[in-house]
Amino acid sequence: MAYDEHLAERIGQSLKSHKVSFEAKKMMGGLCYLVDGKMTVGIVKNQLMARIDPDTYQEALQRKGAKEMDFTGRPMKGYVFVSPEGMDLDEDLDYWVGLAVEFNPRAKASKKKS
Repeated sequence: MAYDEHLAERIGQSLKSHKVSFEAKKMMGGLCYLVDGKMTVGIVKNQLMARIDPDTYQEALQRKGAKEMDFTGRPMKGYVFVSPEGMDLDEDLDYWVGLAVEFNPRAKASKKKS
């Protein structure tokens, strides 16, 4: 199991409740959800990855289960990992998905590889 499939179902439901169109893609050994072609949330093993507003980043890191995303060995600003205990309840997961969806319109899209 490369990623938590139950968490994938929960994220899909949360994104639907936020009334956004999304695409799920297998990436980075996990599953990423793209909104408007931009990575918004994802799953790496059993952790949630969320792309949030850098202005609310430090405050968000104070929540239970949240830590800097260090997928590459160094922290990525604006990205957080949330462990299972930080999103046990649906309202906790909805909080993180909501932060990511809210930031998405202002997030920069990745450059397309030629």
